[in-house]
Amino acid sequence: MNDDDPRQILALLKADHRRLDEEIEALRAAGSIDQIEIARLKKRKLILKDEIAQLADRIIPDLLA
Repeated sequence: MNDDDPRQILALLKADHRRLDEEIEALRAAGSIDQIEIARLKKRKLILKDEIAQLADRIIPDLLA
């Protein structure tokens, strides 16, 4: 496995994003009132979403350009 492969990095970022989503849902389902923890997880999820979008843009060239 090549650690520098952008497709592998993208897959890892997507897996981490899904994990955060599941963690947020688990906290909500458990009736957690720790809004600070939920906000922290949501912020990390948004950061990952931006990283995923940037990496995907580099991997998949814009066909209209």
